[in-house]
Amino acid sequence: MDTLNTTLTQINGAVWGSTLMVLLLGLGIYLTVGLRGITITWLPKAFASLWRGRKGQAEGDITPFQSLMTALSSTVGTGNIVGVAGAIAIGGPGAVFWMWMTAIVGMATKYAEGVLGVHYRERGEDGRHLGGPMYYIRNGLGSRWAWMGSAFALFAMLAAFGIGNTVQANSVANALFSSFDTSSLDQFLMDRDWPIWLPQLALGLLLATLVGAVILGGIQRIGQVAAKLVPLMALLYAGGAIVILVANIEAVPAAFTTIVTDAFTGTAAAGGFVGSTLMLALQKGVARGIFSNEAGLGSAPIAHAAAQTRDPVEQGSIAMLGVFIDTLVICTLTALVIVVSGEWLQGTDGAALSTAAFAIGLRGGEWVVTLGLAVFATTTLIGWSYYGERCCEFLLGHRAIMPYRVLWVLMIPIGATVHMDTVWLIAEILNGLMAFPNLIALALLSPVVFKLTRLASKQDSPS
Repeated sequence: MDTLNTTLTQINGAVWGSTLMVLLLGLGIYLTVGLRGITITWLPKAFASLWRGRKGQAEGDITPFQSLMTALSSTVGTGNIVGVAGAIAIGGPGAVFWMWMTAIVGMATKYAEGVLGVHYRERGEDGRHLGGPMYYIRNGLGSRWAWMGSAFALFAMLAAFGIGNTVQANSVANALFSSFDTSSLDQFLMDRDWPIWLPQLALGLLLATLVGAVILGGIQRIGQVAAKLVPLMALLYAGGAIVILVANIEAVPAAFTTIVTDAFTGTAAAGGFVGSTLMLALQKGVARGIFSNEAGLGSAPIAHAAAQTRDPVEQGSIAMLGVFIDTLVICTLTALVIVVSGEWLQGTDGAALSTAAFAIGLRGGEWVVTLGLAVFATTTLIGWSYYGERCCEFLLGHRAIMPYRVLWVLMIPIGATVHMDTVWLIAEILNGLMAFPNLIALALLSPVVFKLTRLASKQDSPS
């Protein structure tokens, strides 16, 4: 197993290496320039379009707000808590600056994905609206490129069971059980020769029941649940962070200064921190930023293609809000709490770092992190189920949907009870491979995005 994990780690490093980073950033910069910065100037209009919605006025399965919440359900997750902490622990506070830069250009990438997702969507056998990279590759680039759409669908369908299912179920179990002293429970189980993983299995079965009740109802129920659960948990988590920052308001300007300064100079070793270079801060910031907001990976347009809208440009502007909310708001709040607390200097990493920082700043703050991890991972289970299902339908047809949903639910208890190191590596590799066909399609179809945007601009869009 160690040999397998070593090999997978090397493959993972190659997939998520400099080539993919350059492609993701390069395309984001190209789209930002080609769109003349509208991803920044249209932000107020995008929020206005989000709240206004189009329910009952346009074809689609869920409201634009529900489509964004469904997309956010899969992006707002462990990356906002564990990913940010990991980036700071390794790359220093400067990594946060490069997360911001990645998000700014990533908004243009997510905008293009949303535009193409709606523009090239089609109707399924049951009348539902289907879209995403596999559809805009096939319908936008033609039959010669159809293999690339199938490749994306295959990578995404398989990656979903890892990064969107078993790994998330494992994260929920770890978040909850690591917050309690379970020594008495462990001793109780061992005294009776019962498997020590029974509590995790019980949690996995409960989680499978809850998730199954949602996803078996299809995209409408997923959208309804996401529209309630995602904003509630995001507000609670952000509220806890804001309380900490307000209580330490005098340290916040210095935290921003540290983030910006260290982005260009690296961070000198101090306390338990081993120090970082400019390149390390850049690498970790970009990688964690992309992992968190998924701009360019091709997942979000699958959800946005189901939105009730006649306007691809308007939905694209709503899609880009996902990056803004995920990285520029939630990730930034996590980062500021960590930097203000000073815990990043103690050599702590991952969830432990975020937990320690919140615990220092707020009485019971560790529960904000624990609950955030558990709920965010659960919403990711729901959101990614839809992505995997749409890819499965694209490859195997409509009759494969229900077996896929059942298999999805059955995998959750397994994820909650077993070690995920190998599965995580495989899922990360597949997740990275999703990006290549999507990025190629976005580059080739960028003239369509620019044309639709120019036409909308003449009509004072999005509106």
